[in-house]
Amino acid sequence: MQTRALRCHAISQDINVLRLDDIELAEPQHDEVQIEIKACAVNFPDILMIQGGYQFKPELPFAPGGEFSGVVTRVGSAVDHVQPGDRVVAGDRVGGFSEHVNVPQESVRQIPDHVSFAKAASYATAYLTAYVALKIRGRLRPSETLLVHGAAGGVGMAAVDLGRHFGARVIATAGTQEKVDALKSRGVATAINYTQPDGSLGGFKETVKSLTDGKGADVIFDPVGGSVFDESMRCINWDGRLLTIGFTSGVWPKAAVNHILIKQIAVIGVRAGEVGRRDPELGRECRNAIFDLLCQGAIDPFIYQTYSLEEGVAAMQTLQSRAVIGKSVLTMNGYDCEPTTPSTIN
Repeated sequence: MQTRALRCHAISQDINVLRLDDIELAEPQHDEVQIEIKACAVNFPDILMIQGGYQFKPELPFAPGGEFSGVVTRVGSAVDHVQPGDRVVAGDRVGGFSEHVNVPQESVRQIPDHVSFAKAASYATAYLTAYVALKIRGRLRPSETLLVHGAAGGVGMAAVDLGRHFGARVIATAGTQEKVDALKSRGVATAINYTQPDGSLGGFKETVKSLTDGKGADVIFDPVGGSVFDESMRCINWDGRLLTIGFTSGVWPKAAVNHILIKQIAVIGVRAGEVGRRDPELGRECRNAIFDLLCQGAIDPFIYQTYSLEEGVAAMQTLQSRAVIGKSVLTMNGYDCEPTTPSTIN
């Protein structure tokens, strides 16, 4: 069948190299499901793959987009858990910047009618990372204080949602007042702008200490790194766990070993995908847990903005500029979705 895909034909730092192609999509193989895509989340790995900076190197040409949802149109002869017409969510590293795609059946889950295509496409990577970080690696307990940095990003908002679901007291930080306001609109009682007047990051230590009677946060979720990590070491509780998720600041911090020794804290690395690769059963348990939370309405992905397939490059550019709050989503095949607003947030 004929379909359209926004594809990368050459590795380049300039993501404008993507081209909207008319392509011929084959019939699904015996173990594949063909999906008419309605929504596809936009993630940083999409950009990194185009630039050649991601560990997975797809064969050229490829359409970015590893998380998507839609309606089943055809199934292979060995597929029996979904059928044409079913609403589904799927993930396959690439392929989502397309109107139709064939994917392995094991990557496909049926979604209930009350879960929108946009939210279904936006939960998996962010919430799996946050779940593994808080539940598996960080051992977050009810009533503990959780400090979430970069809390207005997709992964940060997932950590805020899950932290509250697990019964923790959540303190969130973000880099602009707009992002702070978005967090407060989601029910976060304490949201801090960690940008200093000179534009540097920091400025939350004293607030966190004062909110915790001088003790500091029990668990710190840090996808930022740099000076945010350094400041976090100064406002973490005794026996605390500092979870390092990534380095969106572009700076790899160096842990002060004297703080680790004196406070008996743990600095813990988190790679959610690696947990599943090394322990497939645990990986399945984590993926099932967050899917169940999505279907129950216990987690709520924040949709910042939607774009058409033709606007895929613009969507990635917005992500590059750090302007996105929560998730941006491509919508297609007649699906329309209103972005999340304070009036629609639980």
